[in-house]
Amino acid sequence: MTPFGRIAKTAVAVGIPLAWSNWLLPRLNLELRGRTAANAGFATGYALVFRGRPNWLSARGLWCGLAAVGVVAAGYGAAVAIPSVRDRLAQLTDRAPEVPFGEWVFVAIPVGTVYSEELIFRSTLDPLLDNTFGPRTGSLIGAATFGLWHIHPASAAGDSVPASIAATAVGGLVFGLLRRRTGSATAPALLHYAVNAGGALVPRIAARLGTAGRGHSRPCRRRSVTSAPWQDEQRWIRRNYGRP
Repeated sequence: MTPFGRIAKTAVAVGIPLAWSNWLLPRLNLELRGRTAANAGFATGYALVFRGRPNWLSARGLWCGLAAVGVVAAGYGAAVAIPSVRDRLAQLTDRAPEVPFGEWVFVAIPVGTVYSEELIFRSTLDPLLDNTFGPRTGSLIGAATFGLWHIHPASAAGDSVPASIAATAVGGLVFGLLRRRTGSATAPALLHYAVNAGGALVPRIAARLGTAGRGHSRPCRRRSVTSAPWQDEQRWIRRNYGRP
């Protein structure tokens, strides 16, 4: 393939996910289960067309991913251990979607978000970008595309679009780095799931701990919650896999 042909193919590969997330998927008006299946189906088809290479069975990817999960778990544990942070986290318990909580954490997030996004971006698009532009430029374009994937969800949820793009683009850089270091989408997928599932579980844990300790402390007034970086991913889940 000529250099122009490679660039053209890569440009199409960049544009298709953006059109899906920001235009076509929202217009399907699907419920949670339908959106989960549609996103997973789109990601699978996209990877087949553009010859994605997830390398899910990589031992290096598995161990690096588990190490990343440990870091995330430690971070969430430290957050819950700090009373002021725990109180703020407890205020987020009403943000779950309409499906049972277990289905959200063990089906919608891993299938509709983690599998779909890692198959699209880290398994398929990032290798195309690396082959066309080199790893350094490819990583930047891939991260930017991952951020732009969240335009419509952020706008529909009333969040700051530039802030959402920036936060998810940073996440894309980290996920992409893991994929490049391990040669597998397993490591970023495990990290991705730990961040998102932890973002769903930790507020509930914080609320339970707060309720248990309320008899020993004075009740405090609720305050507005400032957005944390991981909440941008949670907003995307709530918009695309949660309440309309």
